[in-house]
Amino acid sequence: MNARHEAFAKFVATLGRGPGRSRALTREEAREAFGMVLRREADPYQIGAFLMLLRFRGEDADEISGMVEAARDAINWQGPRVDLDWPSYGAGRTRGAPWFLLSALALARAGTTVLMHGSNEYSAGIPVATGLAALGPEPDRFTYLPLASLSPAMDDLLRMRRLFGLRSPVNTVARLLNPGNAAAGVDGVFHPPYLAVHLGAAELLARQRLFVLKGGGGEAERVPLKATTGWLWDKSHGRLEIALPAWQGLPPLTPAADSPELLASVWRGEVAPPTVVATVIATIGLGVLALGWATSAEAADRDAERIWRDRLPV
Repeated sequence: MNARHEAFAKFVATLGRGPGRSRALTREEAREAFGMVLRREADPYQIGAFLMLLRFRGEDADEISGMVEAARDAINWQGPRVDLDWPSYGAGRTRGAPWFLLSALALARAGTTVLMHGSNEYSAGIPVATGLAALGPEPDRFTYLPLASLSPAMDDLLRMRRLFGLRSPVNTVARLLNPGNAAAGVDGVFHPPYLAVHLGAAELLARQRLFVLKGGGGEAERVPLKATTGWLWDKSHGRLEIALPAWQGLPPLTPAADSPELLASVWRGEVAPPTVVATVIATIGLGVLALGWATSAEAADRDAERIWRDRLPV
């Protein structure tokens, strides 16, 4: 075993010792360990053990924060100043079109610089890249970066899901990456327990503002068929719970009928399925809340309706 493998072994041992002896990594340990993983200094067997032990123990805000810092250390962002960070790493089995993409594009048309990054490889729905191809040229203030171009090493780690049959904490790290250091961000989780992890990491990482909710397929998307709750981390005020009421009289979504062509038609205003449009507007509202333009879902939705209406040239 070479010196680097020997150095990494201590992290696996810390996580994997028996009951009463193992413990979570500190933030500093997690940053060091994940940095070694990204620089490919650990043996592949060690990496597999490391990721699955992290998952088995349960995700920890300190560990995730350290891993996010390591991932950011490895990225040299050369793009423009970003206003709103929008991760897209959902893997929902019943997803259709990425309606949240239209929300992000509408915010960009309204003057917000949006960076969307992600990987939809494990989603049954239409990938963001496919949706963008159907929509045509991106607005000036919108950028989409696949994780494979942003961080090939992290993309390789996400692909290990096929070997494990399980997601790893790298998925959470990618969502919290905020590569453009945006002051505001939106984020979706698939399971409610991850809400606390994301909020805790946002606090530890001194993020300015981050809005998190249990979104459709784990995406930052609000389908307003039923009431739910979102959480805003605000560096100045701490954690704020925000009620997201249902919109009345909407028929269910039909993801199986979605297509890239439908996505483009909705964007151009050629068709306006009521629940689809409601989902797009309500999701714009998430961005409005994250950016601090409104403090309640009702006020955010009113702003979002205007933003959606004004996306098209007169």
